[in-house]
Amino acid sequence: MDYGICILSLVPVRAEPSDKSELVTQLLYGECYQIIGSQGNWHQIQIAADNYQGWIDFKQHCSVTSNYFEEWKAAQHSRAVDLVQTISSPEIRIPIMMGSVLPFFDGINVRINNQKYVYSGRATNNTLPFKINFFTKMARSYLKTPYLWGGKSIFGIDCSGLVQQVYGICGYTFPRDAWQQVSVGEEVHFANQTQPGDLAFFDNDEGRIIHVGIMLENQQIIHAHGEVRIDVLDHYGIFNHQRKRYTHRLRIIKRILPGAK
Repeated sequence: MDYGICILSLVPVRAEPSDKSELVTQLLYGECYQIIGSQGNWHQIQIAADNYQGWIDFKQHCSVTSNYFEEWKAAQHSRAVDLVQTISSPEIRIPIMMGSVLPFFDGINVRINNQKYVYSGRATNNTLPFKINFFTKMARSYLKTPYLWGGKSIFGIDCSGLVQQVYGICGYTFPRDAWQQVSVGEEVHFANQTQPGDLAFFDNDEGRIIHVGIMLENQQIIHAHGEVRIDVLDHYGIFNHQRKRYTHRLRIIKRILPGAK
């Protein structure tokens, strides 16, 4: 079995082995995966952090050893928190975005296989306690990011990608899709009892979870809908003041961070 790591700013992960296929998610720099199949010029992968599966172009695959892969999975890695920064060696410079993983970051260097690269931007510190103010600051950092189905970056993100990235930056491994995320946490029964960090989920006429957003203060919700934006949540759903109408019907609210300070 082969293993890999993303060493580009981002790599598209598609539903089928074709450039024309639907984008289902993305790999950001520093994310590991294993190859579970191949077809033509495509590798079918399973992402190490969330077990999500899809297809990547073989030209964007970078192999790592099984030992490195297992070491990567066992470690808690820092995340980049600058909107855009670079990873560099004497030979190359790689632009990376907020939320990118910094494998085995020691404050200066990251390690890919046996090669070290310098990162001089801001990064999370895994030894510090969780702070809800930092969490909401990271969420707000994505404001005005355009909506992109399957996106996970500041240049394009979907609703569940926003949730996964904000929680990931703050040290929480989270599922990829909204229908998976709804299984996490404890139910909050009333919209006026929400706290920053709670997740609100929304369904369609068939009862399927189709949208998710992160609660902020005063029943505000930040979510990806056309762009990452802040609206207001009540017992019915999300009310968009610009459009003067509800855009999403509330299904359930979940608390992920009980007692977060």
